[in-house]
Amino acid sequence: MNTIKINCEKKPLMVAHRGCSGLESENTNAAFVAAGNRSYYGIETDIHKTVDGKYIVIHDDNTRRVTGDNVTVEATTFDTLRRLTVFDKASGKKSRSDLCLPSLEEYIGICKKYEKCAVLELKNAFAEADIYEICDIIEGLGYLEHTTFISFCYDNLVYLHRKHPEASAQFLISTFDEDLLGRLLAGKFDLDINYKALSAENIALCHENGITVNAWTVDDKEAAEQLAAWGVDMITSNILE
Repeated sequence: MNTIKINCEKKPLMVAHRGCSGLESENTNAAFVAAGNRSYYGIETDIHKTVDGKYIVIHDDNTRRVTGDNVTVEATTFDTLRRLTVFDKASGKKSRSDLCLPSLEEYIGICKKYEKCAVLELKNAFAEADIYEICDIIEGLGYLEHTTFISFCYDNLVYLHRKHPEASAQFLISTFDEDLLGRLLAGKFDLDINYKALSAENIALCHENGITVNAWTVDDKEAAEQLAAWGVDMITSNILE
């Protein structure tokens, strides 16, 4: 099994959703390396803060779906979470000791090694100081300028721009409503939106206002090629490349 290549005159920048999660277990170092070894522009992942103040990579608030263990991420220590084994995508079993929840540093390190944009989703509402600490960690690794922050929580991106006004930021949302453009312009944010909410017209409207458009999560080849024809800038996908 491999990724599915899209064919279009002007190919958008492709982002591997939770790593190359169509091939490897999502949000694991194996998925990040699989994306790194392919033509993706960026590698997307999700970050949570643990109860002892560290940062760990996982999408859900609870580990049950990916590990089988009923553990609440933000109420648990980093070391406890690291001891959990993630189900292998191929077998559905805990058959690989290398499949654990990555640290923020490991994720950034892989993006840096393979020269991929780090597309980092700030899960849930972070305190302002937490946003600054995350940025400090990434800056210490020499990769802040190559990181795009995304979040459904608007305030997370507001906090980000207070300290790092030039940082790349995309507001995550499911629908294109009448207030969206004003919110993006006020925050100086780009857009990361459910692809089903997009049209040629609203993509053009964003571009007229200097807003980059990232479409999530597109696994249908025909849909991706239609978005490309409409001029979408980025596509986030589990399997398309």
